[in-house]
Amino acid sequence: MSFRKRNVGLSGSSRLESTPSSPEKKAQLSGTRPSPADGRLTTSTGTASLDSLLAGHSALALGSSVLIEENGTTDYAGALLRFFAAEGLLQGHHVHVVGMPESWGRELPGAVSQTADKKEKQVENAEKMKIAWRYESLGQFGASTNARERSQISTTSRGQGDEPAPLSFCHTFDLTKRLIHPASSKLDFPHLGLNPTQSPFAPVLKQLSNTITSSAANTVHRIVIPSMLSPAIYPQHSSQPEYVLHFLHGLRALFAEFPNRTIAMMSLPLSLYPRSSGVVRWIELLNDGVFELSPFPHSADADAPVSRGPSGTAEEPPQGLLQVHRLPMLHDRGSGSVPSENDWTFTLSRRKFTIKPFNLPPIEGDTEAQHPSTAEQKGKKAEVEF
Repeated sequence: MSFRKRNVGLSGSSRLESTPSSPEKKAQLSGTRPSPADGRLTTSTGTASLDSLLAGHSALALGSSVLIEENGTTDYAGALLRFFAAEGLLQGHHVHVVGMPESWGRELPGAVSQTADKKEKQVENAEKMKIAWRYESLGQFGASTNARERSQISTTSRGQGDEPAPLSFCHTFDLTKRLIHPASSKLDFPHLGLNPTQSPFAPVLKQLSNTITSSAANTVHRIVIPSMLSPAIYPQHSSQPEYVLHFLHGLRALFAEFPNRTIAMMSLPLSLYPRSSGVVRWIELLNDGVFELSPFPHSADADAPVSRGPSGTAEEPPQGLLQVHRLPMLHDRGSGSVPSENDWTFTLSRRKFTIKPFNLPPIEGDTEAQHPSTAEQKGKKAEVEF
């Protein structure tokens, strides 16, 4: 008869010895977080309002691509791509800019300091309406990372003696400043081929494949393609369908081979390549997300009335419409959700690119809508205040 104390683990168990080393095998990628929809790794596009539109993931899932189409001669899509590239450099990602000279990397916007960003948020919070604290945090999950989670990550990393993780998942940038590249930043510019008998995208695909294959397993690669097929940047024969579609199929093959390490964002001028053409339709099908920017005319932008926010503060008028043609739903994996709103407007200010639902201003003759009566205002205040 054996005598042994109860509730005492066996000393020779291999299962217990292997558990402490299991978390070490999973290397956390910098600048990523799990999606609230299905838990897959996501990273920010550098624009908080654009992250909130991406099918409920609150960011762009790794292994996917986004196409930004733009009408007219403006360059709002170029600002989104610069935010995307600057965010990648700050997060320690390897950024590849296709078809652009190296001077494009020196024009990236600078990041706003966290102290200045906190002061702006404190002013905004002071001007907000007085509502219950439990309703204050609802509906804004995709706008920013939870402060409690960020503080826990920073405290645990400091306690373990590791390198501190980036405090902000999505940075705020200032277009009037220039980004100071970190010492460990990786930024390269794959050049297009100039041989008219061969595809100009062949050397780009080869360089991207070699770089991603030879890089470390915890390195995220961001592919940026500004003004794709523009005659000012690309050679004349690059717009042939067999070259363009082969290049996009090659990118899809890289995403399938490295699903947790690659991400892409590209822009296309619709004034040169309209959506009615077959090539553009195929380009849209080979991207996970498709957005179209339609800027307002300058006269309408200048004559637009100054709108007022819920706190009575002046807001910048919208500068154009944003149409969502396709979202990175990822149907083959069964995830994603469609936003409730269909019409959106965008505003590019000095520090951020804001996307909001489209609301028509009140009619000029409707004085009640423009200037509500004092009795209604007092009644609203009485209902709001607790």
